[in-house]
Amino acid sequence: MTTLAQRIGPLGDGDHRPLYQQLERALRRAIEGGQIAPDDALPPERDLATDFGVSRITVRKAIDGLVQEGLLVRRQGSGTFVRVRVEKNFSKLTSFSEDMRARGRTPRSVWLKRSDGTVTPEEAMSLRSSPGTPVLRFHRIRYADDAPMALERATVLADCLPSIDAVESSLYEALERSGHRPVRALQRLRAVLFDAEQAELLAARERDPGLLVERIGFDHDGRAIEFSQSWYRGDTYDFVAELSDQS
Repeated sequence: MTTLAQRIGPLGDGDHRPLYQQLERALRRAIEGGQIAPDDALPPERDLATDFGVSRITVRKAIDGLVQEGLLVRRQGSGTFVRVRVEKNFSKLTSFSEDMRARGRTPRSVWLKRSDGTVTPEEAMSLRSSPGTPVLRFHRIRYADDAPMALERATVLADCLPSIDAVESSLYEALERSGHRPVRALQRLRAVLFDAEQAELLAARERDPGLLVERIGFDHDGRAIEFSQSWYRGDTYDFVAELSDQS
């Protein structure tokens, strides 16, 4: 079996920088060049040290540098993995599940809570609803394959779904089946720092940077039916939007 060191090639070759910087550079090039795919696990440090002919301290310093850059992530008890990055088109109204499938990833969720009730004051303002309006709430962690990507809280008008169990993996697919899939949305994006609970759920660290996206979705009748808040890991998501000069 070909080792990572054999695929990348030897260190040195006229490079006079410290060995850990040479290894860091070699690993960075392998990641950016696709030789190591997103969410691939690196070999254990002891194997990398043996294969590259360096010390484990050298390997650890190289990996530490790439973790700080956001190219690698350490998962306790599992190892070190290439960070998954997703480019999200901010001008297209798509669901998380659709985004992941379009990129060849397998979307899945871990449910934290499902509940029904009536709108809170914040939800009433966002959904343009009267006090006492029934809603369904969905709180979950969104994954791409096995990598946690986002923490989502969604509130939907109760009359848009047949029951709280109608949502299996995709909220938008469930809304589409009931004839209430949003066709237009208002979104707001802002930078945040994760609190301790959010960081633990997303396998991040407290006060790591994140992105909060708030969305109000409107159905084909122009009615606000969905209010969602999604906390994305800042090191896994890039939001893009196409702009044009209409003048």
